[in-house]
Amino acid sequence: MAYIVRMAHNRTSTGKGPSQRQLRVGEAIRRAMSEALSRGEIHNDDLARMSITVGEVKVSADLRVATAYVLPLGGGEAAEALKALNRSRGEIRHVIARDVSLKFAPELRFMIDETFERMDNMRRLFADERVQRDIAATSADSPDDEDLA
Repeated sequence: MAYIVRMAHNRTSTGKGPSQRQLRVGEAIRRAMSEALSRGEIHNDDLARMSITVGEVKVSADLRVATAYVLPLGGGEAAEALKALNRSRGEIRHVIARDVSLKFAPELRFMIDETFERMDNMRRLFADERVQRDIAATSADSPDDEDLA
């Protein structure tokens, strides 16, 4: 008698993005964390004096690790915000376990959200006169939509 063994498909090795479940859970964790921080539910004086934005939460395929991308308002005091969040990791995890219905409360990791900094760098890059000149030259060399019709 032959047995067919099916291997678990690892999403990260295939180059595919996160599953719908990972996205839903990440968003639910982001919302719960944001609300807890804005309402002052986390008992940490350093966090109480900061306004922290939770931009995104990425969850591992097994939903056991959640990485929160955070940024203090104005972008200043990023290192202090990370330290304060890491000191309150257990309490934040407890709030997430209470507010988000999961089998296990995920291990939390915090990273600085660099999305806004990257957007500013791209704006500066596109505003550079050399780049503008290259864009204008490229669009002048390419055929118009009317030429293709």
